[in-house]
Amino acid sequence: MRLGLTLGYSGAQMQLDVERIREAERLGYHIVWTAESYGSDAATPLAWLGALTGRIKLGTGIMQIPARSPANTAMTAMTLDQLSGGRMVLGLGMSGPQVVEGWHGVAYGKPLLRTREYVAVCRAIFAREAPLQFSGTYYQIPYKGSDATGLGKPLKSIVHGRKDLPIYLAAIGPKNVALAAEIADGWIPVFFSPARYKVFQGSLQDGFAKAGGKDFSRFDVAPYVHVAVGPDVKACFAKCKPQLALYIGGMGAKGRNFYHDLAQRYGYEAEADKVQELYLSGRQKEAVGAIPDKLVDEVTLCGPKERIRERLAEWKTVPVTTLNVSSDSIEGIRTMAELVL
Repeated sequence: MRLGLTLGYSGAQMQLDVERIREAERLGYHIVWTAESYGSDAATPLAWLGALTGRIKLGTGIMQIPARSPANTAMTAMTLDQLSGGRMVLGLGMSGPQVVEGWHGVAYGKPLLRTREYVAVCRAIFAREAPLQFSGTYYQIPYKGSDATGLGKPLKSIVHGRKDLPIYLAAIGPKNVALAAEIADGWIPVFFSPARYKVFQGSLQDGFAKAGGKDFSRFDVAPYVHVAVGPDVKACFAKCKPQLALYIGGMGAKGRNFYHDLAQRYGYEAEADKVQELYLSGRQKEAVGAIPDKLVDEVTLCGPKERIRERLAEWKTVPVTTLNVSSDSIEGIRTMAELVL
């Protein structure tokens, strides 16, 4: 099992804890991931970090598919990859309808088809085997719409990108997970519970089968896990609950919240409904209090070092190959390095 470090979203002020990232690199962490929602972007911090580090891989976790054309994303990935000496990992995801339509101002559409086409275009650009041409539902290259000039010309990237530049997909829904297993090099799940691995297992196997006999030897399972180290387990749980409440309760409209759906698939139907009801009615503190300790313990690593060591045993029973640590403290990063690396 390798370790990654996930940085999460920016706050009101964009800041990078460079010393924490350099410490992760020194300790042997495999990759650092940046994120984007509707504030800072994921690519710019990676360029900054690429100049300040030397070995650690640089991953976008994730770049939002509807925010950019696939060619623009491929250009960014190839540029970062070459400037960093081949350290780039392209993490992609669809985000949700609220952000896609409310921030980017484009239709959410059919996420599975859109993702499939997007990845295909990126891979064609990386491969550079022929001038780029693609005819899909979402992407037509060269563009042939009714308002086209007719002057579009198939082109090859001037930069010779790495043909096998890795593409990871963020996914938690059954069909999205299957798509990741089929067309991507890795899968980034959030709020992953090793105890509920069977929730995902069938989708992964379906995707592998559709890809023609693919297996875990050619696929990186790379979940995020919030790590809170401290002597008081309940206090550590409390540090993790606000994020769970935000996602389960407020990261999506009622009936279209993928994280709420995941909690229900884990068996927390009533609890997820209560958290969502409280959050959407403006009672966020109560929503945080309604997150069950049991759920927190399933999807995080909390408590003293020895307790985290014991909990890690369960994570090692499932095919997790890169464990991406979310921790605000140097202690959390060092504890995970000691226990895993």
